[in-house]
Amino acid sequence: MKSTDFSHLDLDSHGRLRLPFLFWCLLLLQARTWVLFLMAGASRDQGDVLLNLFYPDHSLFWIGLLPGVPAVFAFLLSGRRHVYPRFWRLLRPALIAAQLILLLWQPCLWLSGEAVSGIGLTLLMLDIFALWWLLTNTRLRACFNEAID
Repeated sequence: MKSTDFSHLDLDSHGRLRLPFLFWCLLLLQARTWVLFLMAGASRDQGDVLLNLFYPDHSLFWIGLLPGVPAVFAFLLSGRRHVYPRFWRLLRPALIAAQLILLLWQPCLWLSGEAVSGIGLTLLMLDIFALWWLLTNTRLRACFNEAID
């Protein structure tokens, strides 16, 4: 999408908008359980200790993988978004819905009896910022609404 609203530095060599850096950070935030899963798998011996540290209740770990699915798909399709433009456009609402789920999840855990911790508060603040950024960033919105080449 070539627009006068964006600098030529915002475009790649094919004339498409580059995804903002914060988009990649947002994907990592949303896929945090997937990242933990990969780290636990890579560390072999300490993997179980790592999972128990963040998810003492193992059923929450498996549920925690679900909100990260749109982020995983967005990461995988980001380089080929021009090949699957309809699916790519559907990912933004899916990312917003997943972010809402993540935002509501932490307070629900606290209401169910989990102790309030610094990590939980930090994640809540990051989730609020991520949802706000997903909803308001014009460059990101334009990246998802680019015309079909």
